[in-house]
Amino acid sequence: MSPPILADKAFVRATITNFFFFFSLNCFILLPLYIEGIGGTEVEIGLVMGLYNAVGILCQPIVGPLVDAFGRRRFMLAGTGLVIAAALLATTTPSIPLLALVRGLQGIGFSAFFVANYSYVLDLTPPSHRGWALGIYGVAGLVATATAPLVGEAVVRRMGFRPLFIMGTAMAIVAAGYVWSLPRGRPGAPLPVAGSLWERGGLDELRHRHMVVTLFFGLGAGTIFVFVPTFADSLGVETLALFYTAFAVAAIGVRVFGGRLIDTHGRRAVIVPSMFVQTGATALLALLGFVVTRTSLTPVVPVLFVIGLMSGSAHGLLYPGLAAMVTDHAPETRRGVIVAMFSAVFLVGQTAGSFAFGYITHAIGYAFMWMMLASFLLIGAALSMRLVERRTS
Repeated sequence: MSPPILADKAFVRATITNFFFFFSLNCFILLPLYIEGIGGTEVEIGLVMGLYNAVGILCQPIVGPLVDAFGRRRFMLAGTGLVIAAALLATTTPSIPLLALVRGLQGIGFSAFFVANYSYVLDLTPPSHRGWALGIYGVAGLVATATAPLVGEAVVRRMGFRPLFIMGTAMAIVAAGYVWSLPRGRPGAPLPVAGSLWERGGLDELRHRHMVVTLFFGLGAGTIFVFVPTFADSLGVETLALFYTAFAVAAIGVRVFGGRLIDTHGRRAVIVPSMFVQTGATALLALLGFVVTRTSLTPVVPVLFVIGLMSGSAHGLLYPGLAAMVTDHAPETRRGVIVAMFSAVFLVGQTAGSFAFGYITHAIGYAFMWMMLASFLLIGAALSMRLVERRTS
């Protein structure tokens, strides 16, 4: 029997909104090819694409208290509006500074929409069903992330990049339409007066162990996704379709069929083994790096498929599990703040992984880099064993 949250039309609409919003954003995963096509260098590609995460890290602690103070719906509308404007801007005369502005606007739009939409869903879900509900809500984003690049690649091959950006605009407009149809939800609470806006954004939340575990989780997720393609290429693997398919299927599958474990067995019971599974996937990558060469006859693709399954299943339970634990500690009037800090910490981990481990890989190679990452993740897994739950009925 499905939890009653699926009968809540507001929850279903918010989940559908999540799909269209992230489909629009993920149309821009192919932007590096566009930048390269107009003469951009690898440095310019990195700067333009990295601007999205950087803006998100800076904006979310500021957006959080505003979402609590002024309500969820208006920030969802603002976020979709900014993403629509960014996609339309991308259809105009191409230039590197213009595309940097596009990514900056998308970063602000993502921050406003995600914090507000996630908080809106939390307002609808009781703690007894929260882990499963957040997992199902997140499936919509995972499906969008998996399908948008595939559809986008087909559009680019047949018609070029401008139709892709127009498609991204259309998807964001659909998302805005769904936001407009949502019930207004809980009213805002007064904005705290003490401290700066940044301090009111929940910096004190960083002292909690679950935020540190989230940082390690983001570090692993970001590094794996950034460097598996080039690592596989260095081993002579021609396509990573099986890795990405395994990741997506595992992440969606564990949320749909195993997400209730977050609620029935507790957050910690799911988070701890998932952290060790993520560590194990990274250790397998290190093992590949040490024993396989480009001319080796060792079958690499089946191992990458297993790594995809492990990474996807860990990610599928860790994100909703940690999000549920983080918000279990949050009063209703501070949910926007807590969601903002949780998302920002995860982004910091992702961004640190892509930057720091790029230099490490260049210096010592993939095998030692994966081994170093696995060591860090083992520390994160050990910390997760000391997490403390605090739930209300």
